Amino acid sequence: MNKHITVAAAPLLSLLLWSHLVVAQPDAVARYADKAVALLEDAISRETVHGQGNVPAYAESLRDVFLAAGFPAASIRIIPYGETASLIVRYAGDGSSGRQPILLSSHMDVVPAKADDWLRHPFELQEDDTFFYGRGVLDNKFDVSILTTLFVWLKESGFIPHRDLVIAFTGDEESFQETVQQLIGEHRDLIDAEYALIVDGGGGVLNDAGKAIQFQVGFAEKTYATFSMTAKNPGGHSSMPRADNAIYDIARAIQQLEAHQFPFEANEITLTYFERTAPLLNNDVGEAMARLVMDPNDVEAITILRAQPEYIGTLGTTCIPTMLSGGHAENALPRAITATVNCRIFPGHTPGDILRELQLIADNPRLEWQVIGVPVSSPASGFNPEIMEAIATALDPIHPGLPIVPEMGSGTTDGAYFRAAGIPSYSLTGIFINPKDSFAHGLNERVPKASVETSLRFWRTMIDELAGDAKR
Repeated sequence: MNKHITVAAAPLLSLLLWSHLVVAQPDAVARYADKAVALLEDAISRETVHGQGNVPAYAESLRDVFLAAGFPAASIRIIPYGETASLIVRYAGDGSSGRQPILLSSHMDVVPAKADDWLRHPFELQEDDTFFYGRGVLDNKFDVSILTTLFVWLKESGFIPHRDLVIAFTGDEESFQETVQQLIGEHRDLIDAEYALIVDGGGGVLNDAGKAIQFQVGFAEKTYATFSMTAKNPGGHSSMPRADNAIYDIARAIQQLEAHQFPFEANEITLTYFERTAPLLNNDVGEAMARLVMDPNDVEAITILRAQPEYIGTLGTTCIPTMLSGGHAENALPRAITATVNCRIFPGHTPGDILRELQLIADNPRLEWQVIGVPVSSPASGFNPEIMEAIATALDPIHPGLPIVPEMGSGTTDGAYFRAAGIPSYSLTGIFINPKDSFAHGLNERVPKASVETSLRFWRTMIDELAGDAKR
């Protein structure tokens, strides 16, 4: 339970009301919600996409916010990496618990957005009655703004944790994830923790009526791996077509990949997810989930679930072409055409396993394959009763009795690297959103405006439960 109130109260009053919940102070929540929105507006205006070099300036602006709140300069580190950077902020505790820090991680970069494609300018925070709009407003600048505001709120209220709290804002999660690898490999002392809370994924699910139906917590992630397949031919003049055209070779391989379906797979996390989600869906999808839990060989149930984009990634490995490149002139036969294939690999398989399967699917030994980057596989994080109890306590005043559901992420967060480095990681956010409104990486990205106050209430209670007086 949270035992801290804002520093604006008189000292005697603070002592008398020390046991009152912060969540019962609407003025404080509203005031800090305004601060969070102001931070979000500034964040969205910064085009922190790969290659633009704008992340360091964003990190510096956040550093100024922490300094203004009273954080010592020595507790804040900007760690450069090429054209990007990471920001580390340590909230010093009194050490009374003798426990390792808690790491809270989000990322400052976003995927590109073309203004001409959007209804609203992607790099200007805009709003209607229900949503905020902008590139990164959901993934992940909302949570960067919330965590920053949370630390300011904690500091200004005089909160002293019983162990250190550490924020790690990385700078290239949406591209190469090299900043998180740099932190683990070169600055482990700054981010080492008992566990990490990855504030980028999970969170509350709303149904079409706007009612909260579950809260998801990520315990594991599929392995993110990207491959290139290249067809090479002699080329020549377009007036003299050849049968062995590189475009045709790539097109045939893509068609065969389109027709291929990776086997259905399940594990304890995914079956528990379906089991707890099924009763909340009063439709054929919920019925299919229940049937699948009872019989993992139910082909019809698998077919129904695979027809839903939000669930297909939970059913096994997926691979999809995402980019094409090649050719050198409109009047010349292409000498090389490359297709990029992005895979989300179900736990238990290596990228090498999937590459061999892709080569068999393409059925063309002349294609050249490469692994792009360094895929990382990570184990599932173990069940942590302390975290789950804190989540339940934080949700109770917001959505009493809301089911908490473990999930396996189909996307990849920095949590995969923390897990691989031996730091158990759990993905969650205070955002409550209908999956139909989740346009992260897509056009007209949005986040419910109500999630600002909800997130602040949620995280304030979470931190007090995990690092406050009641848990010394």
